[in-house]
Amino acid sequence: MIEIIPATDIIDGQCVRLTQGDYASRKTYYRDPLEAALRFEEAGIRRLHMVDLDGAKASEPRNLAVLERVATRTGLEVQYGGGIKSREALRSVFDAGAGRAICGSIAVREPDLFAAWLAEFGPERLILGADIRDGAVAIQGWLESSALTAPELIECFLPQGLSQVICTDISRDGMLCGPSAAFYAELQSRFPAVEITVSGGISGMDDIGELDRQGLRSVIVGKALYEGRITLKELERCLRNA
Repeated sequence: MIEIIPATDIIDGQCVRLTQGDYASRKTYYRDPLEAALRFEEAGIRRLHMVDLDGAKASEPRNLAVLERVATRTGLEVQYGGGIKSREALRSVFDAGAGRAICGSIAVREPDLFAAWLAEFGPERLILGADIRDGAVAIQGWLESSALTAPELIECFLPQGLSQVICTDISRDGMLCGPSAAFYAELQSRFPAVEITVSGGISGMDDIGELDRQGLRSVIVGKALYEGRITLKELERCLRNA
């Protein structure tokens, strides 16, 4: 069964959701992200996706205190991204309790540095963020576009043993319109040794079922959970039957 990973995006220490990466579309769902994390854990979730949106804009992590509270008060494995642009920042994220770190902009701008981190920390702890808009990888909190496609970026790090990629379809993020299942299935087929995590557009359990049938291994779910399109009871039932 495909692994379901709830998303907690953080601004000013609060759990929010954006639409298509637009900071002006911010909507707050939990003033304390720990409350959301505890509810997800109670439903049977094992892994949490946490994005430091303040950090993404500032180019350095800004919500490590939130990460530390969630990591110490729950048994969830937290994968954390946003503003990881230096080894010191990466180390601080791990020291605050993250099990995995997500790196996107640095992999595009300084591929040799990200390759060195893969060698030092291991591909099991580092996730490549390959978020796309109009086919191109977006960086700097989705505020800039690069010249690379997702497959081109992934191929850069296969020699270093890259094994995890989160690919967000920005045009569908927060839109509740369904994911680009065929695109993700093709990407997973092209890179069978890499876990391609789907992100963007999930509107309900039917979408997750279709991704599972297409052979995807993990999916990030955000607004569909917070808006009640997927209830915690549905989530619990799905995880129990997996």
